[in-house]
Order: sequence, then structure tokens, then C-alpha cells
Amino acid sequence: MTNIKLNVLFKKMQKDDKKEVLMFHVLSDELPHADELLKMPGTISLLTVEESEVESLGAEFVSIQRDNKKTVLKFNIKRDAEGKVNKLYPYAGSNVTLGVQPSQMSIDEFYEEDHEGIEYSVDGDGNVSVPDGQLSIDEEDEDEPKLQRVK
Repeated sequence: MTNIKLNVLFKKMQKDDKKEVLMFHVLSDELPHADELLKMPGTISLLTVEESEVESLGAEFVSIQRDNKKTVLKFNIKRDAEGKVNKLYPYAGSNVTLGVQPSQMSIDEFYEEDHEGIEYSVDGDGNVSVPDGQLSIDEEDEDEPKLQRVK
């Protein structure tokens, strides 16, 4: 796999309810590794900001937009259970060395939701039975639901 290194302006970090958006500007007439980069939008990439202590971070390479002054690279990060993205905030607004490497992961795998679920069975009358030992939600206080073991 090719590891592309670019000197970029870490232009923006924006968070919404489902993802983090990271935007980087390459401020140059020439785009190093242009042929490889133009093939990557729509795929999953591994990002590194060399100035930070953050190891590689999986991100969807959303788009690459070029005009006569700059090239904008846009990435989406959906899951960040380890809090890696928060460690990048101090670098937003400054020039950094960005490492971009193609990932083996597909977009479907990247956006796949992980959840445990609940085991249950439904009888012929439509009644649901749940095995003992699973959690249920019972309200102890009307304002604050609590999780309790089913007995």
C-alpha cells in the first residue's frame, strides 16, 4: 500500500450527531501524488497527522476538489470509540503533515453498526419470552431510567 504524505493546512474539524468531518487544504499549484489521490474518493483511508501522537485513524475519503488556488481533501470519521479525533483538535487551523493510506476495509464494513441485541422467542400467539439474565429498562425514578437485571 502506498503511504502518501502531504503538507496541508488542517482547515476544519466539524462534528455533527453521526460523524466528524475533517477538511485539509493543499495550498499549491501542484498536487503531489495526484494520480493516486484522485482514485481514492469513495473509499476508506487510514489518516495520520504526523505532528500528533494519534496513530492511524480510519476515515471515509469523501471528496477531492481542485481549483486554481488549492485542493480540498474531505474525510468523514464515523466511529471514534478510543477518542482519537479529539486529540487532533489542537492541530486544526495549522499546517501539518498528513499521511493518507488506502485501507483494505470496504465502506459497508466501515459503516456497519455493532450492537449486541437481545435474545428472545415468539410463540404462536405472539407472546415474547426473554431468557433470564438479560437486562431490562425499569424506571426507578420517573425522570431517570435505570438498567436492572431481570429476575
